Amino acid sequence: MTVLESLRIALRALRSNTLRSALTTLGIVIGVAAVIVLVALGNGLQTGFSDTFGALANQVTVTPNPATTDGSAPRDLTDADAEALLDPVAAPDVASVTPTVGGPALLQLRGGTPFRATVTGSTAGYLDVVDRDLVVGRTFDAAEERSRAKVVVLGPNPVAELFGGDAGAALGQQVRVGRTAFRVIGVAAADGQQDDVAIMPLGAARAYLLGGGDALTSVIVEVRTSDGVPAAVDQITAILDERHDVDDPASRDYSATALQSLLDQATQFLGYITVFTSAVAGISLVVGGIGVANIMLVSVTERTREIGIRKAIGARRRAILQQFLLESTLLAGLGGLMGILVGVTLSLAAAVALPAAVPDFPPPVVSIPSVLIAFGISLLIGLVAGGYPANRAARLRPIEALRYQ
Repeated sequence: MTVLESLRIALRALRSNTLRSALTTLGIVIGVAAVIVLVALGNGLQTGFSDTFGALANQVTVTPNPATTDGSAPRDLTDADAEALLDPVAAPDVASVTPTVGGPALLQLRGGTPFRATVTGSTAGYLDVVDRDLVVGRTFDAAEERSRAKVVVLGPNPVAELFGGDAGAALGQQVRVGRTAFRVIGVAAADGQQDDVAIMPLGAARAYLLGGGDALTSVIVEVRTSDGVPAAVDQITAILDERHDVDDPASRDYSATALQSLLDQATQFLGYITVFTSAVAGISLVVGGIGVANIMLVSVTERTREIGIRKAIGARRRAILQQFLLESTLLAGLGGLMGILVGVTLSLAAAVALPAAVPDFPPPVVSIPSVLIAFGISLLIGLVAGGYPANRAARLRPIEALRYQ
């Protein structure tokens, strides 16, 4: 018997029990679709994370430590420290240095309810360095930075509280920050992390709110290339160790954190979540395989006399084995194809619906390897689930099969 003949017989057997075949493949359909959808969601999260924070991969953030391990008094991170990091000889991999100061402050319109915000004072290129967009308006320029101009860029939360969420209405308005009136020149887009912020020139923040010293809250160091981040970290620590008289790295009064390492850890964690959820979805594939095995056993029992007749007229054991393996694989393969159709359709629909329903939610991304792997597993399940029933059918003796009632 040829494979084509076996295929025709298998299709006829499946058509003769349409409802049973459909219910049997349902587990395979659900399992394959679940794997595709969950992997697509995981890929979407990883892609969205990379798009959101990828621009920060070539940055190193330096912050002061409040205490040292050896008990010595920690030194502040200062303007002079930031300037020293721009030395092209000692730090050739450093492209730019952005100092920042920060602290809490109350924002209030005349006669209005105060809003507690976080003030960030920095240089003119701060928003570009942290990859923060503006909804309306502009950021302050170098001239306003040098003159300590009383201008401010508000985050979305202060705008929501003080101006009812109308970013356009906030432009040009005078907002009291602490005891000083600042003019709103821009509104920053939401980033989910620093939405309570009020950003102003470094000198203005020191002069009117946070004190006029030279201490810094942090220094953002931009590295020329992401590959040069490890070398830049070594250069930064060498410069600051010398300036802060640090002999033991364990007793440093500052921390230099490469954002690339944090991004790698977060991406790896998201990958683990995707694998775990996909493995959970794969359990339904196993359940579907059990259903296929059960139905194939029933099919062998129902067709025992047919098997006996075929063996009596000369059918070999290999032909019987091939017949039932082909039927189980065909059953699982059809379920796999239907699961692919359902999974891809749901993923594409979610790519449209989720961002519309949940703003800034990353759309799912269908992965071709996950589709192929899920389909391959469904075929493998068909072979494994049909193996025992097929072997049982092939081992039947003709005389015993013909006597079966």
